[in-house]
Order: sequence, then C-alpha cells, then structure tokens
Amino acid sequence: MEQSYGKLTHWLAFYLCKGLGVKTLLALVQKLPLADLFTLSHEQLLALGLNQQVATNIVATNWTQVKHYETLINQADIQAISYFDSRYPPLLKEIASAPLLLFCRGNCDLLLSPQIAIVGSRNATPIGLEIAAQFAHQLCEAGLTVTSGLALGIDGAAHKGALSSTGKTIAVLGTGVDIYYPKRHKLLTDQVLKNGVLVSEFLPGTAANSNNFPRRNRIISGLSLGVLIVEAEIKSGSLITVRYALEQNKEVFAVPGSIKNPLSQASHFLIKQGAKLVENVSDILEEVSFFGQNSLYNIEEPIENEPECAVLKSVGFEVTPVDVIARRCELPIDKVQTRLLDLELDDKVERVLDGYIKLGAT
Repeated sequence: MEQSYGKLTHWLAFYLCKGLGVKTLLALVQKLPLADLFTLSHEQLLALGLNQQVATNIVATNWTQVKHYETLINQADIQAISYFDSRYPPLLKEIASAPLLLFCRGNCDLLLSPQIAIVGSRNATPIGLEIAAQFAHQLCEAGLTVTSGLALGIDGAAHKGALSSTGKTIAVLGTGVDIYYPKRHKLLTDQVLKNGVLVSEFLPGTAANSNNFPRRNRIISGLSLGVLIVEAEIKSGSLITVRYALEQNKEVFAVPGSIKNPLSQASHFLIKQGAKLVENVSDILEEVSFFGQNSLYNIEEPIENEPECAVLKSVGFEVTPVDVIARRCELPIDKVQTRLLDLELDDKVERVLDGYIKLGAT
C-alpha cells in the first residue's frame, strides 16, 4: 500500500487519535479510503465497527494540533513513513505492536537494508567499547547496516564503528528525531544524520522520558535480522531488547567475557539459554547469510579473492600476526583486517590465537 492512501495531515490525525491502532486501520481500509473517516458522523463511524470512544475521538480531531506537528515536521525536514507506505520496513511490520508512523531524518533507504542490532551497557568497559565498534565496523564492511539506540556506552561505540566504515547505521531514539539526547552525543547524532538515519515513533519535540526507551527497544530488534549483546548486566535495558528479539523470532548473539566482570552476566546468561556465542563477525554472518537470497534484502556477496591477493600472499602456513601481514603487504592494518575477514569467510585463511594461518595450497 502506497503513501497515496492519505496525506501527512491524515496520518498525524490517526496517530493522535487515542485507541486507533494499526489493526483497526487495516480492517477499515478494506471498507473505505481512510481519509473518508474524517467526513463521517459519529453514527456512521459506529456502523463501521468502531467503539464509542474511538468514534468520538475521530469526530473531535484537534486539527490545530495536527497542523502544529505538520509544521514541525516540514521545518525540520522530517519524513513521516506510515505503516501503509512502501518504504515501511517489512520486518518491522511483523512485530506485535508495529508503530503506525516512523519519523525519520537522514537516509531512509537504510530502513529497507539488512540490519544487525548491537546493544549493551551505558557503563561499558574500554574493551567492551572496542569490541562493539569493531563488530559494527566489520558488519558494515560485510554489507550489513548497524542499528542501535544512540545511548552512551555500547550503543554509541556501535554507531561510531559503523561510521568508520560505510556509515550505514540506524539510530532508534526514545525522543523526537529533532531532539539531541543524550546531549553528549550531539556530534555523534549529527554524524549519524549525515551518513545514516535517525528514527523514532515519537512526535517531533518529544523530550526524553524513561517510559519511552523500553518501547523503542522493540523497534531496534524489530528492524533487525538479529541482536548482538556485547556487555550488560542481568537487569538492564539491553535484555528488554533481547526479550523483544526472542518474541519476534530473531537471532540473538552474545559476546562472552570474564566471569569476574559484572557486565558479562547478561551475555553468559543468554548463552546458557541458547544464544549464539560469538567471537568474530563470521559467527554472525554464518547465521544471517541465507538472507542474501531473500527477496526483501540484498546482502552484498563476498569479494572474490584473486590468486595474487597481496594480503593472502603475506600469510604463511605458520601462524602469522596481523602486524607482520600488514608490514609484508605494506597496507594499513584496518584494510588488512577487512581483507582477512573476506579471506576467512572464503576459507582461504583461519584465525588462530596469535594471528592467521593460510589454508590449503592457495
């Protein structure tokens, strides 16, 4: 169903109408153009099957309030994508309580790309932040989009890791998309806006509210093929995201840590419950690679590894450290690591404790 089912004015009016949700609108659209609802009397709305309160709310639509939000949206260059819009993410439609409207700023095309969510503690350790950024960078290199919540800690590290690669990252907010929160992430928010997309189900101008953040977590998981948890305590918002992911039949991945680190508790608990223990990006790609043939998405195919690949030639049949490989092929370490991941996925090399070894007579 295309956006032609209604103007922004109408979608905002539906959004603001208490008691009127996606399921009701899906039933109504089979009977009449949705915009016609605003031309009907209270009795005619009841005849369509609406209850007394919803019918009253539609008749009493506050068009001044609707116009106020429409003006805010246009001034801030926000795109409002309705559930009935072809740009609405297919995976998000499958969750139990899909939002009627998504308010977006940035590259909205990313909403239709295959995504992995990365979540974790706001008080992550330096190694946790490094791991989150590294996974995000490598996931982007593999053609995926990284989705997170722009919070301090692991979320921020994930967005930064994605920005250091292709920049394909989605920040799902618990505020309006025109609000900087947390304020310490003002620069990061601007960087995501420039390269990725900011998304929220909350109206422009909506300030931070503790009740909004658990709600936004269902969108983070709902958009994604799977959720990766890096560091988190047992009682944390990250586990709310994981719970939603499990309810939505999504993959759950967990990075293990030290048993003496309280922030390893959630990952270890999830692994015991059946989450996939991951040590590198290939562990995730193994689980989501079949989506490459899915008509909804187009995950980039692995790069062909030419026989004369400089990185491959620099790896010995004995254990070869990454810095040695970089020195031999005279390339920056970050480019070498990216190429090594391609080679690893193509079974040309294997990652071991202190580096890489070449496999077979390649």
